[in-house]
Amino acid sequence: MQPPRTDLAPPKDDPFTVEQLKQYDGSDPSKPIYVAIKGTVFDVTRKADTYGKGKSYNLFAGKDASRALGMSSLKEEDAVSDYSTLSAADTKTLNDWYDFFSKRYNIVGKVVDLPPQGSQSQSTNPAGGASAL
Repeated sequence: MQPPRTDLAPPKDDPFTVEQLKQYDGSDPSKPIYVAIKGTVFDVTRKADTYGKGKSYNLFAGKDASRALGMSSLKEEDAVSDYSTLSAADTKTLNDWYDFFSKRYNIVGKVVDLPPQGSQSQSTNPAGGASAL
């Protein structure tokens, strides 16, 4: 695990819409790569080898995928901002990821138009799998 950085810029509060954030998914090498967690946008460009197009964690780039981070999931269907149905353990994991990113990547803004928590939640069937809405 990489150590916390001591050279981070002061956090910014620039507004991003969900649509604007999609432009920073690593598909355009001339643009930075952003990952949002709980509405906070982090610049992960320096780790393009991880978050860039075709890389292992590109799923998280250009969106708020808080639910997937909390679940430690790399499934596209989990890569949504709504984390309201996470278990206590998964919520702790999500908060740990938020702290990790806060200590290692510059905060460049906030997503201003995320759907309210609970509006994207996936229903869970008794067998434990997600059911289609």
